[in-house]
Amino acid sequence: MLTLRLGLRATLRKALCDARSMGKIYMPNTKFCQGISDISDSYTGFIIDTWGVIHDGEKVFESAIECLKELKARKKFVLLMSNSEFRTEQMVKYLRDKGMPDGLYSEILTSGELLWQGIKNQNEGIFQGLGQSYYLIGGERTRNFLSTLPVTEEKDVSSAKIFLISGWDPLEGDLSVYDEAMKEAIRCRLKAICINPDTKALIGTNFAGGVAKLARRYEELGGVIQMIGKPYKPIFHHCIKVLHQNDIYPGQTVMVGDSMAHDILGASLVNMDTCLVKNGMHSGVFKNAATPADVNKILNILVTQFNNIRPTYMVDRLKWGKALPDRKHRRRSA
Repeated sequence: MLTLRLGLRATLRKALCDARSMGKIYMPNTKFCQGISDISDSYTGFIIDTWGVIHDGEKVFESAIECLKELKARKKFVLLMSNSEFRTEQMVKYLRDKGMPDGLYSEILTSGELLWQGIKNQNEGIFQGLGQSYYLIGGERTRNFLSTLPVTEEKDVSSAKIFLISGWDPLEGDLSVYDEAMKEAIRCRLKAICINPDTKALIGTNFAGGVAKLARRYEELGGVIQMIGKPYKPIFHHCIKVLHQNDIYPGQTVMVGDSMAHDILGASLVNMDTCLVKNGMHSGVFKNAATPADVNKILNILVTQFNNIRPTYMVDRLKWGKALPDRKHRRRSA
């Protein structure tokens, strides 16, 4: 039995090793596509990340809207997945305000919705028997949606049963201001949960610190914390449940995202094909790539940084493109 709790990266590394040892992961060479049209005939389900793929925190991309319209016309099942603390109805409004037309996707799954349902039901996984009181490091959005549940916010850490790390606003500055609360949570052995595993957020063309920096700080102090969003199991297992409810299986599904650490890694661990969007989270490392060979070289470096997990496909951005007969790929079986 392990006597030491593994950190975030070590946990993922162990999961990858376990998956490989059971023969669950096989990584062929990445296929470079000029648009989603190249692979649309190969899949029934499309799991699409939002931030960095659908929008940049300021506006929804026109090319993404066009792509979603084409997928809808072909009756594809499109699930938008986000590490946001928003609940589903909040995310619908958020995307609408950024320019997303209604009706272009089948469902939305967010970390916030998963947390809300988990605390409400407390009947499975990391949510089982959580308790009815919490201490929150986070913003008013989290506090507001938790207020609709039969749980109580505590001002004193030692009086709580759950220690929540959340927050929409990007984190900057000295995170040690939260140390005392985190040390007390660790001393009291509270069940700690971080809603959003992102360590940085793309705002327009700039990056800001994400809330998961606090989760890493919590671990540095000796605590153990559960992560809800991508690339961790809770959100992907729920995603698979949604797919099954629509008679779709992981082998018929592709995950489209801009983060190797969240989208590509998480989907690979549940045996989904993946498509990396180049002009998103990793846009900085690709910006000086002048030729396809340069892009491939940089991608290979990224792959080595993420335990040799390789995306099945790669596109510049979420766009439809022009379907070419010689670019159609095999249809995945369930």
